Amino acid sequence: MDYAKLSKEVSYALRHAPWEYELEMDDEGWVSVDQLLHALRADSKWESLLGQDFERMLAAAEKKRFEISNGRIRAFYGHSVPDKINKTAGNPPATLYHGTARHTLEHIVKQGLKPMNRQYVHCSEDQETALTVGKRRDAKPVLLKIDAARASAEGVPFYHGNHNIWLADAISPNYISIDERGSLNEYDSF
Repeated sequence: MDYAKLSKEVSYALRHAPWEYELEMDDEGWVSVDQLLHALRADSKWESLLGQDFERMLAAAEKKRFEISNGRIRAFYGHSVPDKINKTAGNPPATLYHGTARHTLEHIVKQGLKPMNRQYVHCSEDQETALTVGKRRDAKPVLLKIDAARASAEGVPFYHGNHNIWLADAISPNYISIDERGSLNEYDSF
């Protein structure tokens, strides 16, 4: 079983197109494992899929994108489905990071971070993860530092995505600065 391919298929089904798989998703993003299993088995490449393969997929994954509980499965974050997935606000670490392409910096300086085609802005607890994400769009991304403690204290809700990912509805430029490891040294802060 290729668990990386399975993870990509499950990501697509749970994050972006549950209707294509006829999945009934609740407002927290949960679907029945049995329903997902049945939907995936309809495709010949997954016809031998077993329920325990989802558990193995989770165990084999480097990134923790999903959780399984009480016969249900959901993606932690990354949703682009039309109906917003409800999250419970939590207390983030004092500092979070966001990697972004250089061409987006002017927009971020003026308007802050917005979810764009996702439901939430994604931030990480560590610089390396943020830079890795930023490199998906730019070989030399800008590393943004988020004053999450101040933002949270001033009413910006943060939601725990997984072990090192935090989500926010939007983050004002007031809480963002360029990290010293960022690619554009001429910018100190907004």
